[in-house]
Amino acid sequence: MTNPLHSLWVAVGFLTRVPVGDVTRNGRIDIDMAKAVPWFPFVGIGIGAVVGGVFVLADAFLNLPVASLLAVATGLLITGAFHHDGLADIADAFGGGWTVERRLEILKDSRLGTYGTAALCIAIIGEVVALAALKGSAGVGALIVAHSLGRAMALAAMILARSAGEGMGSDYMERLSPLSVTFGIAAGLIATFIWSPIFPLVTIGVAAIPTMAIVALANRKIGGINGDVLGAITVVSGLAILVISGAT
Repeated sequence: MTNPLHSLWVAVGFLTRVPVGDVTRNGRIDIDMAKAVPWFPFVGIGIGAVVGGVFVLADAFLNLPVASLLAVATGLLITGAFHHDGLADIADAFGGGWTVERRLEILKDSRLGTYGTAALCIAIIGEVVALAALKGSAGVGALIVAHSLGRAMALAAMILARSAGEGMGSDYMERLSPLSVTFGIAAGLIATFIWSPIFPLVTIGVAAIPTMAIVALANRKIGGINGDVLGAITVVSGLAILVISGAT
């Protein structure tokens, strides 16, 4: 039986560039991603807190736009732009592929195309601009919620949408326990009710809209969702949270 803390440690190693050391047990490989996935929103809380700390510290010594830029850059460094890579991949595939087979082929291609580059620029610039509209505890709260609820939205998609049968995410989606995934989603929702700088139900609704839109688009383009789609959901829903937090 897998230790829950071991699964959390696997999730940290999967989602971040934090050196977690050996994640094997007794010399045997014991990396069950289906058990680590429900911990994703918890890892998001930690990432958001670190990024929020950088934001507050930089704002104390620099101007707000620079603080926003440094905070977003910190998030990209911690995660290795892991989810942004998924966004770029589906932008290239859905924008440049004319058949399902061609789109799946593009998703496997590590090269970055025009659509992917444009999507990355829009997402990163959007994050910086949206965060620059926030200050202090509101910015920290929005960052924690964006990183935790964004990952919770990806979890919700895993149990509500069908798998495209391609990519890393599809490998463990079918083995997920609905109960454990609900546990992870609940963590993202609780974080929202604790830290959201605006009315929590509004934040949840705003995050759900792009999630449903991306799932619907993926169903139409490739017949389901995969790891790249989940990454795009995390980024876009997180961006939507930052935008609405700074707009109210």
